[in-house]
Amino acid sequence: MTDVLTPEQRKHNMSRIRAKNTGPEVKLRKLLSAAGIRGYRIHYTLPGKPDIVFTKRKITIFIDGCFWHKCPVCFQEPETRREFWLKKIQSNVDRDKKVDEQLKNKGWTVLRFWEHDVRKNPDTIVKKISELTGKSREI
Repeated sequence: MTDVLTPEQRKHNMSRIRAKNTGPEVKLRKLLSAAGIRGYRIHYTLPGKPDIVFTKRKITIFIDGCFWHKCPVCFQEPETRREFWLKKIQSNVDRDKKVDEQLKNKGWTVLRFWEHDVRKNPDTIVKKISELTGKSREI
């Protein structure tokens, strides 16, 4: 199946996909702040470019997009350019595993959350982060 969009339309759509400050990232940071959990860094230079980093506790947090990182719950295969996208997405999954291993070997705790969990179960995520960072507070 060929692409239903023109190359210009596709380029415009792809340019709108952000790598930083995505909706789920911003939502989680607001929830952490509301829970009194501070002391994290964003845009911290580590392998894989974690979304949130607690440097003192050596905790990295990634919020993985369900499509881009092949969520086992809600991933749907693309209908156009299927071979290209499946190869691209699989390389993301493989890179995630490699990054996790690199960070763990350097003594970091790696947390990965799916974007759908940030939307549907944010309190569970905040509680887990709170427990790991030692910054417990009633949520």
